[in-house]
Amino acid sequence: MKPDRIYLDNAATSWPKPPSVLEAVLTTMRDNGASAGRGSYDSSLAAAQIVEDARRRMAKLIGAEQPARIAFGFNGTDVLNLAISGMIPHAEYVATTAADHNSVHRPLQWWYETHPQAKMLEAVGCDVEGRVKLHKLESAFARGADLLVVTHASNVTGTIQPLEQILEMAQQYDVRTILDAAQTLGHEPLNVQQLPFDVVVGSGHKGLLGPLGTGVLYLRPGLEDHLTPSRFGGTGTESESPRHPQTMPFKFEAGNHNVPGLAGLAAGIAWLESQGVEALRDRQRSLLGELIERLRSIDAVTLYGTQDPSQSVAVLSFNIAGFDPQEVAALLDSQYGIEVRSGLHCAPLIHQSICSLPLGGTVRVSLGPFNTREHLEQLAAAVEEIAAASG
Repeated sequence: MKPDRIYLDNAATSWPKPPSVLEAVLTTMRDNGASAGRGSYDSSLAAAQIVEDARRRMAKLIGAEQPARIAFGFNGTDVLNLAISGMIPHAEYVATTAADHNSVHRPLQWWYETHPQAKMLEAVGCDVEGRVKLHKLESAFARGADLLVVTHASNVTGTIQPLEQILEMAQQYDVRTILDAAQTLGHEPLNVQQLPFDVVVGSGHKGLLGPLGTGVLYLRPGLEDHLTPSRFGGTGTESESPRHPQTMPFKFEAGNHNVPGLAGLAAGIAWLESQGVEALRDRQRSLLGELIERLRSIDAVTLYGTQDPSQSVAVLSFNIAGFDPQEVAALLDSQYGIEVRSGLHCAPLIHQSICSLPLGGTVRVSLGPFNTREHLEQLAAAVEEIAAASG
């Protein structure tokens, strides 16, 4: 019989969700069910209030100037596409990094392949820990890069990028900035007043603990004309006009909202507030540090990225000598009930930087707030058993 499930793939999507998230989704679908802002009857007005509650909570979490600075999409990839396609018409030379996800690289690649007027695209390299090479990034700025898309933390190594230095350089060279915070929202404190990126995007279903089908975009005040919308249609506002609304957040929110998803997102953020993002982060860092020490003691195991939990989100990649990473993940699942991710994790360039591309990628462990020391002890014991078989 297969052992009880131990879920360690929170970088893909968080699980389990707090009970309050499940209740919020169920209550919305069972007791409301209306479209937000599409009617004057009570349930439609209540649905609109659900959306606005999620907007207020998200704005408070990241220190946004006002809730209207937050627009909702349908996942991290969706809002990244919105941000990139909206900013790139105003740019000539775009820089990103090897640490970024295919949700960044593929929309950029498509743009440059289909727009002959586009001039340059560059993915700045990272060191062996997955940290962007700042001197290379500054060289790109000096050569004329005018838009930067950068991840806050790698979904492969967990390494947190030096955002203060990156943003300082970008401001020095007058570079517009998009921050992909998919791996950090809910895991790391982020204040857009202290780190004034032009656009910040992220997933609602990862560290924010909301359901799948939720994405978040923040736009800095004064940048409305520098972000062109890519979706148009009904918003429930200015319906008499043939032109799409130009005011935030409606400029970027065409069509019906995922009201049950946003109800769950609001509940997830409320749960984070009750626990404290920093307290949750410190606990996960402590567990990550213990896991690093345990796996580092196994001769056949290679760890990737920084070995300092204070410089990382709770993500750890490794390989076992003699095993393909997919094989390790399959064994962990089938023999031990431990669910992890294997392969390239939709981020092939970072695997070049950390020298795992020829191996087919890595085995990735990613923690969430409901993982325990016992979960990681069982993982370490399982890795020891698998590694012993390689010798």
